[in-house]
Amino acid sequence: MTSGLRITWTLAGSGWADCALEDHRARVELTASRVSSAPEELLTAVARLVAGEPETRARFEAEPTAYRWILRREGVNTWIRVLELRHGGDPDTKGTEIWSGRLGIDQLARTVIRCFDEVARTYGESGYRGKWGEHFPRTELEALRRIRRAHHSSDGT
Repeated sequence: MTSGLRITWTLAGSGWADCALEDHRARVELTASRVSSAPEELLTAVARLVAGEPETRARFEAEPTAYRWILRREGVNTWIRVLELRHGGDPDTKGTEIWSGRLGIDQLARTVIRCFDEVARTYGESGYRGKWGEHFPRTELEALRRIRRAHHSSDGT
């Protein structure tokens, strides 16, 4: 089981961001362009997983490279795979796995919430919009937070 997963989202220029995944085994960096709704897709994919969907996905376009997150539910855990693809429309089989790990679903939700809370603290919502070119994903972040709380309460944890 992966422990100590950290995800950081750093605005790298107008419409570009770097996303780092780091645990005790490895660190990988992904690039995202605002061409895709990468932050919204990641937050929504994790929220849907917490809500009970068996598998969800998120995509980061890096023009022409793309990164695909595949999140698969295994009881209270998640199997996470991140693939690098030459083109966003390529099937999974054409991708190269650059990171994978198993993590508790709640731990994944907390990690993603912390990541975007830190983004809001670092840039502020107007600073984020100025660098990324789109609104901060407040709606998706708060939806994940609510779903996590509801799931947490129903677990009795």
